[in-house]
Amino acid sequence: MGRDHPHGTSASWSIRAEPGSTPPSRPNTTPVEPVRNTGGSMNGDRQSPPWQTPRGSDRQPPPRYTPPAEPGPPPQVQEWTPPWASGPAQQHSNDPRYQPTSQDLAPDSLLRRPKRASTSGWRRGVHRLTGGVINPGESTAEERYRNQVERIRQPVLGDYRIAFLSLKGGVGKTTTTLGLGSTFASLRGDCVIAVDANPDFGTLGERVPNQTSSTVRDLLADADNIRRYSDIRAHTSQAPSRLEVLAGERDPAASEMFGEQDYRSVIEMLQVYYNLILTDCGTGIMHSAMNGVLQLANALVLVSSPAVDGARSAAATLDWLQLHGYGHLVERTVVVISSVRPGSSAVDMNLLTQHFLERCRAVLVVPFDEHLAEGAIVDLELLRPQTRAAFVELAAMVADDFPAASGRHSGSNWR
Repeated sequence: MGRDHPHGTSASWSIRAEPGSTPPSRPNTTPVEPVRNTGGSMNGDRQSPPWQTPRGSDRQPPPRYTPPAEPGPPPQVQEWTPPWASGPAQQHSNDPRYQPTSQDLAPDSLLRRPKRASTSGWRRGVHRLTGGVINPGESTAEERYRNQVERIRQPVLGDYRIAFLSLKGGVGKTTTTLGLGSTFASLRGDCVIAVDANPDFGTLGERVPNQTSSTVRDLLADADNIRRYSDIRAHTSQAPSRLEVLAGERDPAASEMFGEQDYRSVIEMLQVYYNLILTDCGTGIMHSAMNGVLQLANALVLVSSPAVDGARSAAATLDWLQLHGYGHLVERTVVVISSVRPGSSAVDMNLLTQHFLERCRAVLVVPFDEHLAEGAIVDLELLRPQTRAAFVELAAMVADDFPAASGRHSGSNWR
């Protein structure tokens, strides 16, 4: 082994390895990169932590201090949810009030149905000529009619009784009864009947094909033999629309007037077999039968003409009903303004309609129709399209007041 030179000159070192020992590694001769002055020290060197060594160094930074973990709650185990178990039921799974129902799998939400094809007009022609490739769909009028039919066909809880009133004759009360009853019978699948409760020889039975000479008096006399629907059908006549009519007494020799108890007995028999019962009342409201009609009615249809005297009579009828304890029927009354003459009236229809709308549930104007003005048998197929559309709208208005399927009616006086 050599010694250091006394004047600081370099001297070589000689290291002898001991037997069985590992020779030392050669020192790292990688050049150190220059460090620019960053203002950290006066001599221009950057002040770095001791573990930030030049590249290629074997030194590692000291480990960071990690405090011991505090004991906590045990980890929550999440149950695996299959990918198909998503949707409203999964979103509300944490809500105890949520009850999954079969409505989540309703056909309307699962099926992609094509548009309904039009049944008339150029839309139907395009659909047929293209073999169904191009489907313009239904028109606005067709959609509206389909909505009306759905309202008309809604189920009726029990039986529903509608009374037709008018203090003034010749305003179209009987034709309105037949028009509305025929519309219900033609669009619904259940039994609909119209009863002539006019004590002064009503003409309701003369407006349908005469299939029997039986009257309301004959039905009352045969009450003990009524066991089934066919027993009552033997006393009624049927219109082409399937509307059945129970005619009133037309014999001038009849000495007894059709009174309240007679009407109640007739309704008691009919409500077993008929869902809709329409009553064509007389022009008066003071006779005995009228008391039973109003007490058993679920809704009223008040018929008026587009004239001053007809409007005043209709308003007087509403006043009488309000003053005699039938205010609940006034609120559920549909006023029909029937045009019994051709041409437009000089009466302001907007003011007339607004007057009744402030007191009743709805108002409808039925236009003049030559077929109704004939006074003969009423056939829906012979009506003008505007007249028939008006009766469909009237039926939908009346059907909106049908009792709900749950047994609870929207009004507070449902009986």
